[in-house]
Parts: sequence; structure tokens; C-alpha cells
Amino acid sequence: MNIYDISEKAGVSIATVSRVLNDSPHVSEKTRRRVLRVIEQSGYVPNAFARGLGLGSMRTVGLVCPDASDAYLSSALSHLEQAFRAHDYNCLLSCTGRTLDARIAGVEGLCNRHVDGIVLMGSSFVEDRDEDNAYIREAAGSMPVVLLNGSYAAEHVYCVLCDDERAMREAVQSLTGAGHRRILYLYGSANHSGRKKLTGYEAGLLSRGLPVEDKLIVHCPRDGFSLDRVREQLTALWQSGTRFDAVIASEDMLAVGVLKFARANGLRIPEDIAVIGYNNSGLCMCTEPELTSVDNRLPAICEQIVQTMLGVLEGREMPQQIMFTCEMVRRAST
Repeated sequence: MNIYDISEKAGVSIATVSRVLNDSPHVSEKTRRRVLRVIEQSGYVPNAFARGLGLGSMRTVGLVCPDASDAYLSSALSHLEQAFRAHDYNCLLSCTGRTLDARIAGVEGLCNRHVDGIVLMGSSFVEDRDEDNAYIREAAGSMPVVLLNGSYAAEHVYCVLCDDERAMREAVQSLTGAGHRRILYLYGSANHSGRKKLTGYEAGLLSRGLPVEDKLIVHCPRDGFSLDRVREQLTALWQSGTRFDAVIASEDMLAVGVLKFARANGLRIPEDIAVIGYNNSGLCMCTEPELTSVDNRLPAICEQIVQTMLGVLEGREMPQQIMFTCEMVRRAST
């Protein structure tokens, strides 16, 4: 039994339940008695989070990040912290690494600190086996959980993400429209977002009557990642006789590695190989030529995460999922 159950049984919002728990005068006596009767009948014992929804709010949100050194996630951390602070909320960060056990421990640690809500940063928090997602459901039993660019359907879990599949499909179609026919896809992660991007890549090729070739789908693992490793992987592929006239990378850092490969092998960008990155990070302006990239609307997504979290904490009905449309930012690499 938690505050959500109490609000449902009493027919009031969670904000009203919290006002009753905090003896707020802004509740009618009739409503107060109804809520207290449900609490008494259920044997509910309010925890710090339940009280935090009212006058004694903890005003702290937990941010769970698998890797703060990742350019995309570090940028998200900055946006989220500033946006929450603008609403007088503090942030408590837990950097968990990418193993399931570590993520579970990180979420449980924040729950024990009685934060008001939790933001899970990235689709890597959602496991393929649903039983491994029990930790998300358990956390959402006592506080709202919002996923950044991840999708998971469960009670009190909210998702704010970009349409990676559509963005990747349109990126491929843009390249084919410019005459490219052998488009390599370079990716680093096979999480939810990674799978959506791959599906979009394949759909873009098929929509133009082009085959999907396994040898043009190249995985560069996160473990031991380096720009030199990208250069070496693509060089080995090129020297084996596999040719490609364009590359789409699942993130900008990989696209920078493609530029290093091209320079090492005497290939011109974009004349010989066009390159598109993903995330539209600051890296795009640091390369020569500057990098075309898919803008996944990270600042807008982070602002919406804050609005969703605050809306739930204030007892308002919020959509379970909000999806943003990405857009291509064209520069000199295409």
C-alpha cells in the first residue's frame, strides 16, 4: 500500500493525500475524514516521500546516470540540474555504471534517501527481460519515475523520448536522395534507442529499394572505445574490399572516428564519403569539415522531463509518454 493506492481508494489526488498527511488547512473536513478513513482501514504508514509531496517536501530529485563521462549524458545532466534548480529542486546524482546489479543498487540507494522522484537517464535502464525491470516498478511504487529517451510501460513510470527510428529513416532517405547507395551504419549500443535507430536505418534503405547488408552494419563496442579503434575497424573493412559512400553513426563521437578513418585513407569528406552523426553535440563544430548531425532535441526533452516530474508531484494528470521529433542539422560533412 502506497500513497497512490490511498489516493485511488479515497478518490482524490496524491497532492490532496499529502495535504492531509501534513495537516494542511487547504482541505475540506469531509475530504480529510475520507482520506483518514482509508488510511486507517489500510494500515498505511506514510514514508518520507509521501510527506515530501506536501508542505515538508524534500524538494530533491534523484538522477541516475550510467556514465557521466558520456557526452550525451553529461549534457543531459547539465540541462536537468539547471531546470530542476530553476524550480527550487535539488538533484542527487547516482552514477551506476552499466551493469544491472549496479543500476538496481543505485536506484535503491536513492529510494532510501527519500528523494521526491527519480529520473533514469537513457534507455539502457530498460532490460529485454521484463523480470529484470522489477526494480523500476518497485521504485515507481513509492515515487514517480521518469525515463529520459527510454520507453517502459508501467504504473507511475513516465517516458520522454525522441523518435529515433523516424530520424534515422529520414537521414538514410536524405543520403539516398543525394545519390548515395552504399550507406554504412556505425553504432555503439544495442539498447532501446540503438534498436530503434537500427530499425530506422533498415527501413530507410528498404523504402528506397536498397538491400540491407550485414557487412555495412558495424558495431563499435563501448568497452575500450577510442577514436583510433573506429578508424582501425573501418580501415580493416575498407581494405577487405568493402566499399561505402556514406556513413551514419549512432552518436557524434563515432562520426568523428569516421572522419579520422577518411583522413587516414586519403578519402575526401563529403566528396568520397558523406558522414552524418547523431545528437548534434558540441563535437560537430570541432571537426574539419564540420559534422552534419541529427538533433535529438535534448534541451527540450530535459525541460519536459522536469515539467512531467513536477506535474506528477503536484497531483496533476501527466501523459505516460511524450515523443519529440528530431531534425537534421546540415553542415559540411554531407
